[in-house]
Amino acid sequence: MTRARLLRAGLTLAVTGLCTAYIVWKIDVRRTGHVLAHASPGWWLASCAIMAGSVWPLAWRWRALLAVRGIDERLPWLIRTSFVAYAAGQVLPTSLGGDASRIYETARRHPGSGADAAGTVLLERALGGAATLVLAAAGFALAVGRYSIGGYLWLELALVVATALGGFVVFSTRLHPLLRRLRPLLRALRLERLLRDVYLALHSFGRDAGLLASLFGLTLVVQAARVLAIWSAGKAVGVDLSPRPYYVMGPLLFLVMLVPFTVNGLAVRESFFVSFLGALGVSADRAFSTGFLFFVVTIAVSLPGAGIVAWEGLRGRVEPEASG
Repeated sequence: MTRARLLRAGLTLAVTGLCTAYIVWKIDVRRTGHVLAHASPGWWLASCAIMAGSVWPLAWRWRALLAVRGIDERLPWLIRTSFVAYAAGQVLPTSLGGDASRIYETARRHPGSGADAAGTVLLERALGGAATLVLAAAGFALAVGRYSIGGYLWLELALVVATALGGFVVFSTRLHPLLRRLRPLLRALRLERLLRDVYLALHSFGRDAGLLASLFGLTLVVQAARVLAIWSAGKAVGVDLSPRPYYVMGPLLFLVMLVPFTVNGLAVRESFFVSFLGALGVSADRAFSTGFLFFVVTIAVSLPGAGIVAWEGLRGRVEPEASG
């Protein structure tokens, strides 16, 4: 095993171990089991329906971005690949594993389109992050002086500012001279060609401001609905909070799930729920149950993708290249 892999394994064990110790310290296992055993099936199914239903508009968004890059793809295949990506994200490190799965499958189906596929997926990630942080900014404004979660609020504000700066870096032409100065360093790290191709693919979307604005609006609606999926998971275990604090919590949760040292945010996600909801007066047992139940929702949404992979494997199916 290489030094990098040893370091990653060590960090994974350390982060997961610390978060697990925090959870065990805060919750009562017997009470938590009782809360989960009496969870409302209706609210849990509502959470599943919101998360599964969001796949269709997001697949349509991906199709529109691919079309800009000259890649014409059918919506059913994109929906299928999105569900497969959900399944991949359960076993690969963080939800970025699902992004890698989509890039790989698109590049295999459309040879020579690897950079364009990566650019569209990364732009989707950026649109999702920007829309989520717009919701966070609204939640920040509503939560100031109302909830005792000051540290989380200021972290959220910092993320909003960082997202705005990131958009400026990607789409501004004024920074090109500065970015050129980084080329020797990137060349030494053997990252120049990859990052250049992806950057050019992302930067090219700057000419389609109208499309990006409409897709951002769609993303904003979808992200708002997905935050309600977290709220529904909380309602299922008796957390009596309005959706408002979840719009502060949601963006931070999505960021936590990107921590690269765990598999799908295991233990990190649940400890975040315990910490955040605990600051709002929710018991540790119900806060943990909310996070765990939302994890079960993500597993349920990934099952169609796992079924697709298993079915195609049994049939020995090789995905044909797209026509055109």
